[in-house]
Amino acid sequence: MKRVVAILLCLVLLLTGCVTGNDPYVPTGDGLENEDGPQTGLPEENAKDLSIPYYKNLTLNPYLCTDYTNRALFSLLYQSLFSVDRNYRVEPILCKTYSHSQDMKVYTFFLEENATFSDGTAVTAVDVAASLNAAWQSDYYKGRFTHITKVEASADGGVAVYLDTAYGDLPILLDIPIVKAAQVAEDRPLGSGPYVLYTATGGESLRRRQNWWCKPSTMAVSPETIFLTPVNSNTHIRDEFEFGDLNIVCTNPGSDLYADYRCDREVWDCETGIFLYLATCVSSRVFSNDAVRIALTHAIDRDSLVTNFDRGFAHSATLPASPLSPCYNENLANRYGYNKEAFAQAVKDAGLEGSTVVFLVNKDDSLRLRAARSIAQMLTDGGLQVQMKEVKDSEFLNAVKGRNYDLYLGQTRLSPNMDLSEFFATYGSLSWGGVNDLAAYTLSLQALENHGNYFSLHKTVMDNGLICPVLFRTYAIYGTRGVASRLTPARENIFYYSLGKSLADAKIA
Repeated sequence: MKRVVAILLCLVLLLTGCVTGNDPYVPTGDGLENEDGPQTGLPEENAKDLSIPYYKNLTLNPYLCTDYTNRALFSLLYQSLFSVDRNYRVEPILCKTYSHSQDMKVYTFFLEENATFSDGTAVTAVDVAASLNAAWQSDYYKGRFTHITKVEASADGGVAVYLDTAYGDLPILLDIPIVKAAQVAEDRPLGSGPYVLYTATGGESLRRRQNWWCKPSTMAVSPETIFLTPVNSNTHIRDEFEFGDLNIVCTNPGSDLYADYRCDREVWDCETGIFLYLATCVSSRVFSNDAVRIALTHAIDRDSLVTNFDRGFAHSATLPASPLSPCYNENLANRYGYNKEAFAQAVKDAGLEGSTVVFLVNKDDSLRLRAARSIAQMLTDGGLQVQMKEVKDSEFLNAVKGRNYDLYLGQTRLSPNMDLSEFFATYGSLSWGGVNDLAAYTLSLQALENHGNYFSLHKTVMDNGLICPVLFRTYAIYGTRGVASRLTPARENIFYYSLGKSLADAKIA
């Protein structure tokens, strides 16, 4: 019946022009045997039928899974030491208290004593240490461990994390799912979240834990059962949402495989940390000129790139940090915004009008390719001649290392603390084109130690044209109206909820 109603609704919307497609990318039974009545602390007003998609043949292991559709389930199945909301505010979850050494190079985290996995066993320091070490070895999370040297269960019952530089805010990196130590390599490990994966003859679903250890102050969804709909493509997900039973889906509007949604729905954007930027080559005849390289930021009309090439699901950024991050200073950012006349004047003053620049781009990412071609026109408008060098994804990194270009369009996923140190470290993993810079590297480490230093770091990066930020990409979350109106999706946490705990209260002086 729902499929028929949905089809009729979509036809009515299409005929009336009210389409909003352009609106702003476990073992069976575990944890269920000892259920003993309704769980308190969960609002029943959202306890409606809910179905979300998943790829049945892909893993639900948080350290091995890279697919955003399956990762959307993780905030329901797993918990972490800390959670981070959409504005990068940190809240303790499994962590009850923590302390750090005077030099801020050793942190110790102590757990909530009553925290349990869905099978009823306690979450221990051994589980946390094993989970973090598994994340360290994963492609998805390893970037967060750049300055971490060791993670272990400590003799005092805590989890000790050792660093090679001072960190003022290590907790923001530790929203990493925690699973049982013996299951860190399993396809469907147990977690301590509000739901447990349940397998029956009719398929898999998420069942609400009636004996869950938490009493959240907010909860976006809370039905007894969340149905999992097996899917096989982005188009399949879109069709099941518009004409079937799916209620909430996570999509990537920047993907070549994105299927557009045109029926009435609620929509949210969700941070990804994916950072698009321009970097120049030190041997470039044009961009070795300090004035032209520094003025490059003024050539880029970021807002038009967001509107035209990412369907509005991105945040333009003139500083190398997400605009939603507390380290992003709007007043400073305004100094480096779009001003095509300023760029054209810098090119003219340098006597470089009409000079040819080679622009390297990954042609297998169509969004980046389209953005690059638009940027090429912006540089042309500024007085340069642009020669596009479009290479395959498999060749792109080697081409960047080879430095046979003037500038390239890069993309990386910045960690939640917006760490830039790998751009400027000697032999850093992002320091291609000769962008390594000792002063900027030192400022990067100082920013990790104290957030107040991000202003100086960002000013130095922009005043010297070390990299040219463009935008941060987001995911799009679509929901059937009224099913999840309280949804506040955050990076790595689509179904974000709060326990009402304070980071300040958890810190041991």
